[in-house]
Parts: sequence; structure tokens; C-alpha cells
Amino acid sequence: MLAGLPYDPAAPELVALRRRAQAIAARRTGIEGDPADEALLAELLGTWNGAVIRAPFSVDYGLHIHFGPGCFVNYNCVFLDVAEIRIGARVQIGPGVHLATADHPRQAERRAAGEESGRPITIGDDVWIGAGALVLPGIRVGAGAIIGAGAVVTRDVQPGTTVTGNPARAR
Repeated sequence: MLAGLPYDPAAPELVALRRRAQAIAARRTGIEGDPADEALLAELLGTWNGAVIRAPFSVDYGLHIHFGPGCFVNYNCVFLDVAEIRIGARVQIGPGVHLATADHPRQAERRAAGEESGRPITIGDDVWIGAGALVLPGIRVGAGAIIGAGAVVTRDVQPGTTVTGNPARAR
């Protein structure tokens, strides 16, 4: 799965890992600065690094998400981490943002069989992602970039670039 190869999401070990993540997320208080909530984030994520993450925050596994220091994630974000999600330092993520590493085959028969795959998402330092943006599998966002609210990011974003729209384009 992490190598980007096709996998079966119904495999017992993957179901167990998703259940683990759901159980941890369900125990979160969502209260900023609450030591119990911070302990749960440290348990849930691959690398927490003190990120402020407002609840609700939904993940597939959590273990494949890595935050640099000084990050902020607003309410109602969804990070589908079937592949790694690496987030640089001081990244600001608005409410309702989705980072989706999960992908599906283009052939209907393979989708019907339940096959999935994933490609990692990498976000550089000092990036701002506006409310409701969607970042698709395999995307790299360069340092200092801005992704406008509601943007659908289908291509890599160069450092220092602002992108908006659907599909997101440089402005």
C-alpha cells in the first residue's frame, strides 16, 4: 500500500489499523492544549510535532501522516493516508480541507473487485491551504505556496505560487 501498489482495503491488518485510528479519534476531546488530547494526537499520527489540530479530524490510518513544527489544522479536515502525507513546518490548513492519497483503478472491473492504490502528498514549509480545498493523490506543494479556498489541486504546485479554481491554476 505505502509503495503505491494495488492493495485490498478489506485485508484484516488494514481493517484493524483503521479501527485503531477511529477509536483514537473518537476519544479526542478536541480541546486545544488539553494534555489528554495531545497524547491521543501523538498516538494517532506518525509525527505530531505539536500541531494544533481542531476536531473533528478524520484519517484512514493516521500513522502515515507527518507534521513539521508549528502547523495548524482547522475544523472538519479529512486526511486519507493510504500513502504518506508529509507536511512541512508552519503549514496553515483551513477548515474542510481534504488531502486524499487514495486512488482507484480506471478499469471498472478492478474497482468492483475492491482494488485501491495510493500516492503520497508532500506539502512544503510555510504553505497556506484555504478552506474547502482538495489535494489529490501524488501532489507536491512547494514551500511558501498558497492554495485558494475551494481549489481542486490536480497538479504539483511550484514554490511561492498561488493557485485557485477547479482545476487549480496559478494566478
